Amino acid sequence: MTVLLLILSVIAGVFLGKHFGKKEKLAKNLLILSAGFLITICLNEVFPEVYTSSAGSSLGIFVIAGVLLQMILEALTKGFEHGHFHHHGEHNILPMALMVGLFIHAFIEGIPLANEEHELSPYLLGIVFHNLPISFILGAFLFNRKGESKSSSSSYPSLLIVALFALASPMGMLLGNYFDPNLQPYFLAIVGGIFLHISSVIIFESNKNHNIDWVKIGLVVLGVSLALIMHLFHHH
Repeated sequence: MTVLLLILSVIAGVFLGKHFGKKEKLAKNLLILSAGFLITICLNEVFPEVYTSSAGSSLGIFVIAGVLLQMILEALTKGFEHGHFHHHGEHNILPMALMVGLFIHAFIEGIPLANEEHELSPYLLGIVFHNLPISFILGAFLFNRKGESKSSSSSYPSLLIVALFALASPMGMLLGNYFDPNLQPYFLAIVGGIFLHISSVIIFESNKNHNIDWVKIGLVVLGVSLALIMHLFHHH
């Protein structure tokens, strides 16, 4: 079930991005909604689990490491996670760099899933919710580029990137089975830092002319509300 959800979230996002990728506002709204959801999962689920563990008092450095790691990965992805691909020239983002950056990002997120006790844990659903807008943007970029040939042979590199991204978290989960379960808080702390960085950048990005964007606020509140509702029905 876990692996299936991870793969389907990427496939669904890429499919939507391929067919609706030119609707930039839709991609932005999906990102904002997922950011509200993700930061709530991070603060309400991930961090409490991290800091109530036996090593909790010393795990802050791993959260910071997660933030710094995501900043480094964004040098490869050029801010895909924030929906910034449209701000760059087509040649500034290389498929190989995208593949490496997104794969590492998703692979690390998958490692803590190996020790999740509940199949539909908030952490898993946070990743699934996070995958949808990223995959949407990825699908829009890979399959709607100017001059992109419609031939099946030209789609092979794009399909390879999608396949690797879809399998990255399941592969991380597989590797996680070989780690000592006592290391779970450390991996969660790193992923918590990644989540915190991505979601906070999306939420706190300045609006045009620094005006109040009520739609953005509403989407963040909706994402937070969905995560809180899930928290109420989640048995720890």
